[in-house]
Amino acid sequence: MSEVPVHKSFLRRKLIDPITGLLRRGVTPDRLAWSLAVGFVVGVNPLLGSTTLLALAAAYALGLNLVASQIVNHLVYPLELLLFPVFVKLGSILFRTAALPLSLDALFYAARAHPWTTTRLLWKWEWHALVAWAAFAALAAPLLALTLRPALERTQARMKRRELRLAAERAALEE
Repeated sequence: MSEVPVHKSFLRRKLIDPITGLLRRGVTPDRLAWSLAVGFVVGVNPLLGSTTLLALAAAYALGLNLVASQIVNHLVYPLELLLFPVFVKLGSILFRTAALPLSLDALFYAARAHPWTTTRLLWKWEWHALVAWAAFAALAAPLLALTLRPALERTQARMKRRELRLAAERAALEE
């Protein structure tokens, strides 16, 4: 049984290794970049509790890698919570509505104590936040995909060079 070395970082185990594994299985850097970008932007949407299904639907509809989009979607969950009040505030500014009448602490308490009631109360601000998030997503997804693609291409090229070197070393040992 192979154990993960203790010295491997959390990000390495949860993000880097799965992504390089996908590159090894033939996922193109372009498709993987878009999968990660969509997973990220869907993962930070302000509709709390919706990201898994939305990321699956978006990845499937766009022909992207479901695993990659879900990896990033779940890793950015803390950002979803941090960006929720930001999108609500941006939505209030965009639609010129009153600010959310709860402090951040009160909001998180209400969400934990009475999730359904809090959700109904927040719906007005929620759909405004969704519009603000959609504008963010329309800009962020392509920028993120364009930024990730070269790094993924370099990673794939490095992996191919390493595999070729290892194959050559094996061939030399067999001679």
